[in-house]
Amino acid sequence: MPGAYSALQVSINGGVAQVVIDHPPLNLLDATLMLDLDRFAASMSGNDDVRVIVFDSADPDFFIAHGDMTFADDPTTFTGLPIAPEGDQSLNPMMRLHERLGSLPQITIAKVRGLARGGGAELLSAMDMRFASLEHAGLAQPEAAGGIIPGAGGTAYLPGLVGRARALEIILGTRLIDAATAERYGWVNRAVPNAELDHVVDTLAARIAALQPGVARAAVEAVDAASDSIAHGLERGNELLGQLLGGPAAARLTKAVLAAGAQTRDGERHLEAIFDKVQ
Repeated sequence: MPGAYSALQVSINGGVAQVVIDHPPLNLLDATLMLDLDRFAASMSGNDDVRVIVFDSADPDFFIAHGDMTFADDPTTFTGLPIAPEGDQSLNPMMRLHERLGSLPQITIAKVRGLARGGGAELLSAMDMRFASLEHAGLAQPEAAGGIIPGAGGTAYLPGLVGRARALEIILGTRLIDAATAERYGWVNRAVPNAELDHVVDTLAARIAALQPGVARAAVEAVDAASDSIAHGLERGNELLGQLLGGPAAARLTKAVLAAGAQTRDGERHLEAIFDKVQ
């Protein structure tokens, strides 16, 4: 897989795929980058060895600048892109790409060091988690200033992340949202000092990749089910919990953490360390 793409650098280690977007001069979400991302997503859809995907940028100024504006000159060059052919063809190719990335069985996490506007911000919003450089990151949906609305999922993704009122503020205000504000709104998980971004994300990715098979996916499914209704979330969460409790890993780990001191006064003061030790 490494070296197989024009606009991506891909490496895999310890169940984590590191995907670095490297598409000078701006990391524009054009046909080349879209097709590379789509091919990468296709390669991951049945890959049980990769449990987490971390997206980063080789350009410190731009994560993804935005969608390629030249698509407007000849819309057929955009609508005809063979992106996610198995997806809903009533959606445009960029929507299909973001939905494909967002529905991968792996946990998707972004490191946002620079700017992400338009389609770049929408790609981020489709991922499971986003962490931003406090000093350098910024997100925006500027499309309304150009006489349109976000067309790659922003109107669908943002309300669930930041709420209706703030989604409208972002979309209709058209301004760049700094990392600290994006964190406060819920658009990113955390804004951290740039020097700490790699450590924060890579530590989390490694921790998730070390979980027992099926646990991360079950957590995502249970959380997503609750977006329909609390009742559906509880029902689906109960089903998924039952499946995991019936497997051998849960019983083994429970016995191990109890033997290591869980449910004792001293053990409970350091419970996370106990769980780390028995994985």
